[in-house]
Amino acid sequence: MEKLNVYTHGPASGGAPQQLVLLLHGLGSNGQDLIGLAPFFVQALPDAIFVSPDAPFPCDMAPFGCQWFSLQEWTPESILRGVQQAAPILEDFIKKTMEKYGVSASKTALVGFSQGTMMALYAGPRFSHDLAGVLGYSGALVWGEGVDEDNVRKIPVHLIHGDADNVVPVAAWHQAVKKLKEAGFTITGSITPGLAHSIDEAGIRDGAAFLRRVLS
Repeated sequence: MEKLNVYTHGPASGGAPQQLVLLLHGLGSNGQDLIGLAPFFVQALPDAIFVSPDAPFPCDMAPFGCQWFSLQEWTPESILRGVQQAAPILEDFIKKTMEKYGVSASKTALVGFSQGTMMALYAGPRFSHDLAGVLGYSGALVWGEGVDEDNVRKIPVHLIHGDADNVVPVAAWHQAVKKLKEAGFTITGSITPGLAHSIDEAGIRDGAAFLRRVLS
């Protein structure tokens, strides 16, 4: 992961970072894409450093872009296996980035889109210390069966999903919210009418408010 491109933005205040926001992109994209959210979020978090890495593997479904794991085999078992294999890479990156900027876990949040949300929802609650929270757009909860709910950290989670998403259907939002609530998490978020597999201005404002709340 250290050899991959990493894109950063902020702090807008010009001082040392007081918070860390890690942005995790979706399949076939790269870190440069999701760092585009930072100029909007930084208005709510002027003391935060935003860091957006490329996923660790080249996309195997396109001639460009990166992926956290392959989706050529679209089965629950294959997706879970891919998430579990990529999770240690992400966890190591979180630790090293926190150390680099001198920011604690309690002042670190994960933001994911699509496949990046799947990674954030898996790795975030399993991180070695309580992170500030997870903000997920257009993603899904990939936990598998038999999760030891006593050994996952019940950090705040905010999920936003469009009801016109034809890539990751909005049913994934309902499933994630239900399962996380049953596991004892505090879940917030909403479904956006007419929104496809993307992030709109309302979702950015909503996400910024969540990040400000959990990182303040």
